[in-house]
Amino acid sequence: MRCPYCGNDDTQVKDSRPTEDSNAIRRRRICSACGGRFTTFERVQLRDVTVVKKSGRKVPFDRDKLTRSVMTALRKRDVDPERAERMISGIVRQLESLGENEVAAEQIGLLALDGLKKLDDVAFVRFASVYKNFSHADDFKSFLSEMDSDEEPSSEDLK
Repeated sequence: MRCPYCGNDDTQVKDSRPTEDSNAIRRRRICSACGGRFTTFERVQLRDVTVVKKSGRKVPFDRDKLTRSVMTALRKRDVDPERAERMISGIVRQLESLGENEVAAEQIGLLALDGLKKLDDVAFVRFASVYKNFSHADDFKSFLSEMDSDEEPSSEDLK
């Protein structure tokens, strides 16, 4: 594993342990050149998933991009990071177990929205505002009025 500080390829594992949900191995590493310490995670990848964008362009699925999007929505919210990580792992497992090599970006967005709805309403609205490309305050008002009704928005409503 390459050191993120100096780029040296010679690093040593000092500690390995499973994550809470046992879906990954957390490894603490130290660089033999600069002494820098860092953490890596090792996960099982069942299949390569390709994301089909609205434009038709195809890109490899990037778990880190999904994580950044979810964590941005959860910024300054009182949600345990482990719960967020479990939600993200669940989305990835769903995508890998679909049996399809190509998944629409829209489907990933809907899975993230469903997960965030269960974690935190504010993060859900934040993510939806970017996902649905809200451009006016009225967009928020109509979305919030849908949320306030006893009916949860269906995936059709979120498109």
